[in-house]
Amino acid sequence: MPRRLVRLALIGCLAGAFSGLFGVGGGSVIVPLLVLWLGFGEREATGTSLSAIVLIASLAVIVQGLHGHVHVLKGAIVGAPALLGVVAGAALQQRIPEWLVAAIFVPLLLVSAAVLVF
Repeated sequence: MPRRLVRLALIGCLAGAFSGLFGVGGGSVIVPLLVLWLGFGEREATGTSLSAIVLIASLAVIVQGLHGHVHVLKGAIVGAPALLGVVAGAALQQRIPEWLVAAIFVPLLLVSAAVLVF
């Protein structure tokens, strides 16, 4: 198997593990690894991550549901307005330079990590 496919599979395994453990995986695992390991641009990494997350999240919600940890109505209340945010965020991402996307993303990850730790 070519090295690139092995790396993609490893990224998927890590993202799946993080999704199952913490409810995250796309932006915090897939995007940085696609950029660092495989040289993807921010936009390409984001789009690829989003397509993977559809599969990852689908199975994760089933597994979490089997354990009784899914609140469908509350998820819909969060998810429905998020659809508007997705459209706005994707439109903005196409209009700003990729370096600025990364410059916004890195502090967000660092603050998120700090909040979780402290």
